[in-house]
Amino acid sequence: MVKAGAAPLVHLLRRRARALPFLHRFLRLLGATTTKTFRRRLTARSTRGRSVASPGEPKRLAAAEEPQEQEQAVGPARDPDAAVAAGKYWAHRHSLFSLYDRGVRMDAEGWYSATPESIAASQAARAAPGDLVVDAFAGCGGNSIQFAARGCYVVAVEIDPRKVELAAHNARVYGVEDRIEFVVGDFFHLAPSLKADLVFLSPPWGGPSYIQAPVYTLDMLKPKDGYTTFQAAQKIAPNVIMFLPRTVDISQVEELSWLSCPPLDVETEESYVQHRLKGITAYFGRTARPPSDH
Repeated sequence: MVKAGAAPLVHLLRRRARALPFLHRFLRLLGATTTKTFRRRLTARSTRGRSVASPGEPKRLAAAEEPQEQEQAVGPARDPDAAVAAGKYWAHRHSLFSLYDRGVRMDAEGWYSATPESIAASQAARAAPGDLVVDAFAGCGGNSIQFAARGCYVVAVEIDPRKVELAAHNARVYGVEDRIEFVVGDFFHLAPSLKADLVFLSPPWGGPSYIQAPVYTLDMLKPKDGYTTFQAAQKIAPNVIMFLPRTVDISQVEELSWLSCPPLDVETEESYVQHRLKGITAYFGRTARPPSDH
């Protein structure tokens, strides 16, 4: 379901509360005034000591029934800009979406910004089934789909209406559209009215050229720097997952944990696909596994 506008989200969703049971919980969370207490222990990992995740082949989900109106072309063929981007990334289409051939759609930006599916599934595994998750920069829906497949209820926020259309379509392909509420809007404008169990952050990295920077600093994130983005997320939930470039300054990521009082536990993880490092995932709060789990 797609919602538009930046009006108070509680009013936007109230009409759907009866149709989607999880929205009852969401509306209660919107009005929540209590906060959770966290340990004052910081379990940040250094650049050398951070954990490594090299997920295997993602679990394939049962696809939804094919829509009655079939597209004449699958993938980027209907979007010239996407077709150009796909030329470079085409070989990786199934690592981005394992069900790509069933009609997954992406725009040009999606081809280089979507989280590979195996990484998205690994990130979603840190959430508890039944969690209410806010995907702050949903894009074409890859992460929202995996959180929904995990059994979470997802509020997917995306400022670009076209991306929301693509993400909603992709959720139908994966058969998880009933667990995702898509909202067209600016995350920073909506954040004050949101409450959830977990926030997932994968803000724009600045396009493919980001890799040219030997060290990626948090102020390079778009549309606002990483500190501002993280603070906005903290007002929504005490647990945050961030997906960041592989050259990110780890010391800056660890500093984010101290923005909370008391400080949040933090774990950084190298995220690989087929032995290639794709990014760094930072887990804050209860999503950071205790040392005994390593």
